[in-house]
Amino acid sequence: MPQPPAPPPGGVSPVLVGRRAEFDALARAITSPPALIVVQGEAGIGKSRLVRELLAAAPPSAAVLMGQCQPLHDPFPLGPVLDAFRQQRDRIDVGDLSPVVGNLAPLVPEIADRLPAPPERPADQRDARHQIFRAATELIEHLSPAVLVLEDVHWADAVTFDFLTYLVAHQPAETTIVVTSRTDLGATPVGESFARAPEGRTRTARLAPLDVAQVGELTRHLLGVDVPDPVAAALHEVTGGVPFVVEEVLRTLLAQLPAADIPTHTDALAALSVSTALRDVVIQRLMTLDATAREVIEAAAVVGPTVDPGLTAALTEHDARQVATALTAAHAAGLLHEQDGRSRFRHVLAQQIVYDATLLPTRQWWHARIASVLEERHDPILSARIAHHYQRAGLVKDFVRWAEAAADEAVRHGNEAAAAEFLREATADMTDLSIDDRVRIATKLGRAAVDGLAHAESAPILTRLLESEQLTPAARGELRFALGRLYRQQGFARDGYGEIERAVDELDERPDLQARALAVLAAPETVVDVSLEAHLARCAQAVAAAQRAGSVDVELGVRIARASLLLEQGDPAAWGLIDAARRDPVVLTQPREHARAALNWAQGALHIGNVRRADELLAEGRSIAERSLSPRLLEVFELVGAMVDHAAGRWDGLAERADALASRAFGFGAASFEARYLHHLVQGSRGNAAEAVEGLTDLIRDCERVGAVWPLVPARAALARLRLTLGDPQKAFDEASAALEQIRRKGMWAWAADALVCQVEAASDLGTVDDIRGRVTAVGERIRDAQAPAITVAVTTCEALIAHHDGDTSTAEERLSHARAAAHEAGLVYVAARSTERLGDWRCERDAADGPGLLTEALTAYGRLSARQDIARVTRTMRRHGVPVPYPWRGGRPTHGNDLSRREQEVVQRAAAGRTNRAIAAELYLSPRTVETHMSNALRKLGLTSRDELDAGALESLTSD
Repeated sequence: MPQPPAPPPGGVSPVLVGRRAEFDALARAITSPPALIVVQGEAGIGKSRLVRELLAAAPPSAAVLMGQCQPLHDPFPLGPVLDAFRQQRDRIDVGDLSPVVGNLAPLVPEIADRLPAPPERPADQRDARHQIFRAATELIEHLSPAVLVLEDVHWADAVTFDFLTYLVAHQPAETTIVVTSRTDLGATPVGESFARAPEGRTRTARLAPLDVAQVGELTRHLLGVDVPDPVAAALHEVTGGVPFVVEEVLRTLLAQLPAADIPTHTDALAALSVSTALRDVVIQRLMTLDATAREVIEAAAVVGPTVDPGLTAALTEHDARQVATALTAAHAAGLLHEQDGRSRFRHVLAQQIVYDATLLPTRQWWHARIASVLEERHDPILSARIAHHYQRAGLVKDFVRWAEAAADEAVRHGNEAAAAEFLREATADMTDLSIDDRVRIATKLGRAAVDGLAHAESAPILTRLLESEQLTPAARGELRFALGRLYRQQGFARDGYGEIERAVDELDERPDLQARALAVLAAPETVVDVSLEAHLARCAQAVAAAQRAGSVDVELGVRIARASLLLEQGDPAAWGLIDAARRDPVVLTQPREHARAALNWAQGALHIGNVRRADELLAEGRSIAERSLSPRLLEVFELVGAMVDHAAGRWDGLAERADALASRAFGFGAASFEARYLHHLVQGSRGNAAEAVEGLTDLIRDCERVGAVWPLVPARAALARLRLTLGDPQKAFDEASAALEQIRRKGMWAWAADALVCQVEAASDLGTVDDIRGRVTAVGERIRDAQAPAITVAVTTCEALIAHHDGDTSTAEERLSHARAAAHEAGLVYVAARSTERLGDWRCERDAADGPGLLTEALTAYGRLSARQDIARVTRTMRRHGVPVPYPWRGGRPTHGNDLSRREQEVVQRAAAGRTNRAIAAELYLSPRTVETHMSNALRKLGLTSRDELDAGALESLTSD
């Protein structure tokens, strides 16, 4: 059985969230010494993180002296400053220091040998301390430019504060001083220490808690998944907007759930543990209350963060005055505060501490009492609260009854995710329920979980129930169909297909569900090794089952699936069915189904290379999805839109989009595969061939493991292309052959375009064209009547390549010109550019007048795409034919044209000598990423594919062109 993915590790956000204004203000100070910076805020608010970001913005030549004040009763005088010096031993030059600095030698033995000999210590302690202050200040100046950071100065000893006062008055010109201080432990003398600083030198940032939106952004960076607004609000409520608490909360959740599942589990927030320190404070305050007030506060804590005086009175059976007196006492004790005219616990964690302090039997009694009182209100909106309290009371049957009611209410409001969560909890313990109740609830769970994305948790529940022998065939078939859909949503194509296939016979008495199951099995783009004939047979069965069902909705769903199946084959009848369905009144009244159909058809159009129709359908479907508020569907629209943009040559900003999509945790496993495929496709086109090869290899392995035919086939074709680019035609041929074999088993020849062309090119390099002539002819016969631009262009291109190999120049150029025009007509910009490049090369070979112009046209097209790999190749071709290479070919910022900049020359010279990017970065004081950029630009200008082609001799000749 498929296993869910392992949870990602917890950690710290890679992005500084909610502190942009503070960072911008302080960054100007840290780069313009002398400066004084004070960062203040409560514990966990992000003071240290902001300082780390500031240090990254400091001048690279600046020494960073880090000191940490400790909460010790008898701290070592000047300990944090002396610790900072220990870290800079290698930068100290004893020859440049005065004898006074020797006063530090006894205090810091680790650097004593880098300091002058210690002078005689003055008898007067005040004089001795003054000399130490002078020595420390001189050493800081010696190490300048420098940034001295003293963390947690609220714990600093008096001597350290005295030194800060002295240092500020004698601050070296190239030194910035940064201190951090907590605001929740009372005032510190740091203000007095900085009072002698020149006016305008001090910058202070007082950090406030993050707001709801910022908590959501922080969570997204920590988990790597999008976080709905309600989850962000819940996290804000739990954490108070304190970044450290947010990180700890999420780390706790990650120990229980995969990162991608956390946004769907708001209930998990209620089970979080809190810090011991906070617990002690809250319990101490609770103990100051009398018995009546404690009982009222305990009951209020069981209800929730906001106190409802009326409900509290009903629960405790105290009168309104007694409750008011108790709440007043809790306000005075600091347990409650006023917010929006209501009494609330000062923090949700404080409420949880009071809750945890109430003994379990008492808590359960309170929960049962609350559920009973809420039931008397007969309000369906309260069903979720009632279910929660019955669950906490340990009353399973009552909980299941109300959880199902809450799920039904959620479905009525279009919140399948919430419904799935209620039902998942309800099915956790069904031993006391009848088989009918279990099947009913599990079936509801299966339906809700598909849209609610509770796949991983729900699938095992359905599996366990399917093992029961008491199920009727219809019940078993419905559960199995739901399980198969869940597996498909998780990305387990083979397992999902198998479960749905087994469900078909069990659903004979449910033709409506049987028709839907068969329609799923008719889709060819999901699973490997199921032939087109099998998909066509399932489609015919679906049509018959829909007729038996007599449902307009079911019949329409089957028609949509049939249109998709015909479209993927390139069958001309597909577009008539699609255009009729788009006008169908039933479709027009079901916006979510309409959007899904448009998305499926857009993907099908993309698969066969009809980019213009894909664009049209995508725009239509996205507009409907936006109006119908389908965020998960919009997420897939975003991905397919990026795929269409790649095919259409709209590559501006595509690399960043592809990278973001590949990093996203999609709710649909197949979408994650597609996102990875796009990312590696863009990687390869931008010159990162080695990384793209590795990524595509991993993707292919994953697709084979789960039996996902798409994007397995195009990923193999893309890998074959990269192998060819890297000069390995045999591996390219093998990879293309593997893709074509997969296509042969499916019978979906409309998908064969990229693999077929790559196989012919590789065979040409290997001298084995005769071995594949028959395949090109056979594919051409199979797709003769198809309306599938990609394979039509590919077959024509292959015919041209074979003719050129045979020396039939006229036929080769005629066929390639035809392929080029067809690619332009279909909107396949990149394919058209490749045809233009190849045609230009061939015509230059026979000195045709239009050859250079065609190569320049191809270069311009690649330049618009920023396709570095292709730019490098075509510029090599142009140099070989003596065609001038115009730079820049785009109207962007000025460049060094065909000449390498000074920095690019330095980089490639070192690379030619065998140094790695990291070594070059260290030698030139650059970041590895900057070196990578210089290397990429230089290779493009030199017309080289990779750094492996660099050598000293070739470099000298190339740079002298």
